[in-house]
Amino acid sequence: MNLVRAELERLSARRFVQLMVVLLVLAFAVTAATTLAGSHKPNADEMNSARAQAAEARQGMEVAFQQCLSRQNSTLPQSEMGQYFPEECSSIDPIRQDRLPIPADYLPGVFSFAGQALPLLYFLIAFLVLFGFLVGASYIGADLNSGGVVNLLLWRPRRLTVLAAKLGTLLGTVLVLALLASVAYLATFWVIGQTAGLPGQLDGDFWRSLGAVHGRGLVLVLLASALGFAIATLGRHTSAALGAAAAYAVLWELGGRLVLEIVDARRPDQLMLSSHIATWLSGRTRFYDPQVCAGSTGTRYCESFYSLNWPTALLVLLVLTGGLTAAAFAVFRRRDLI
Repeated sequence: MNLVRAELERLSARRFVQLMVVLLVLAFAVTAATTLAGSHKPNADEMNSARAQAAEARQGMEVAFQQCLSRQNSTLPQSEMGQYFPEECSSIDPIRQDRLPIPADYLPGVFSFAGQALPLLYFLIAFLVLFGFLVGASYIGADLNSGGVVNLLLWRPRRLTVLAAKLGTLLGTVLVLALLASVAYLATFWVIGQTAGLPGQLDGDFWRSLGAVHGRGLVLVLLASALGFAIATLGRHTSAALGAAAAYAVLWELGGRLVLEIVDARRPDQLMLSSHIATWLSGRTRFYDPQVCAGSTGTRYCESFYSLNWPTALLVLLVLTGGLTAAAFAVFRRRDLI
């Protein structure tokens, strides 16, 4: 317990950690201030106009669906035959849509918490992922480079225990900070929606969906923190983690993707870590690939899309992070630290 307390004090005393916390607060303050300045409480005329436009849009969707069914039944008038309709009319069935037009969609300059909470949460998660990766890398990297780990081992000469205490302290601190930041962040925008905008439809489905994304986001933040910690441990320096992240982004996410497109590889997005991160956060993602229908010669319509689901994405993220973390512990156990 004394080891964990000592590590917690060392982590909170690091200037880089303090700087990142200040930047986190600053980013949140700028986002909230910008949202507040660009929003206003809609008056009765604006609300009536928005309701009429939303009703008209929903009616248009129903008309398009009925026209699609008429085309399938060969009863569509000749004058409407030039319109585009999907092969499967169920894809434009208003009842099957995840979301229908609502008045808030037709209120420019009005902040809607229900409509904007999810994009704002994605922004928060992205910042916390960066925060966790950088703090995790600098926390162990600076100690390894400066000899702080050697001094700590003189007090507690158990390498794996010391490294595990560092990793556990890091993950626990990042988790607590992420939870506090999330509550303060979402509560701030909820207040803005109540006082200077619209709260929107805050039903049970909304909160469940938002909570699911938030939970997956916290898992991603912890994985990013452990990943930065592991790479810095393997490279014995903070810059090792930063260099590895930059090299991966340039060589594989950009260069590798370009090469895969040139050689017409099938489903290149499933080979990218960014695709699995997006899939894990959203639960399911669809990617366009013309090669999916390259060999299709039948009469059935092919949309050239394929999907990735969250179990596969989570498995990829866990294998990557777990493998590098296990390698970091194995190397740290036998490495000469002097």
